[in-house]
Amino acid sequence: MVTTVATYMSAASSFARLVRDVSGGCWDGPGLGEWDLRSLVGHASRALTTVGTYLGSAAENEDIASPEQYYARAKAAASAVDPAGVIDRGRQAGIDLGADPAASVEAMVAAVLDRLGAGEDRLIRVIGGLGMRLHSYLPTRSFELAVHSLDIAAAADVDFELPRDVLDEAAVLAARIAVAIGSGTTMLMSLTGRTALTRSFSVV
Repeated sequence: MVTTVATYMSAASSFARLVRDVSGGCWDGPGLGEWDLRSLVGHASRALTTVGTYLGSAAENEDIASPEQYYARAKAAASAVDPAGVIDRGRQAGIDLGADPAASVEAMVAAVLDRLGAGEDRLIRVIGGLGMRLHSYLPTRSFELAVHSLDIAAAADVDFELPRDVLDEAAVLAARIAVAIGSGTTMLMSLTGRTALTRSFSVV
């Protein structure tokens, strides 16, 4: 259980180092989809702020038992999510980074790691008001930081590698999500060279 906390800390710290390496001239350039780089970094930074927020919201019941179940539920409910709202929240989060995004991200990392403390497991209330164990929720945030760190590095042309523990946890979680959403066979056949994934294939 302690490993999930340590991996989240590793993901957060590597994200902060990556943002520090982004050139000042890149912030208004392309990021991902409709986001510029600032908005993409802002969106990724929500994997820090949401943890801090949810730590202050206790739940009584465990409605989501695992990280893969969290993503399976999110994917099933995707049609009810307003894409424009997600885009706007990312843009606003980017604006909130201010004149020195790297310093803002470093402050966010310090704040959330301080709130985590020893990382005592507890029931927290996550999106939709559902209850989830902290140690089940943290891998979903490490996953977001991992994937978006790679997005940011590609967009900013920064040489970057995920820490081994973060990459290991994210890759395993991606496989478990694939199984949870009914795409496990497709994923396994692809990873073993039997078939190729379609361009649209995604576990999130």
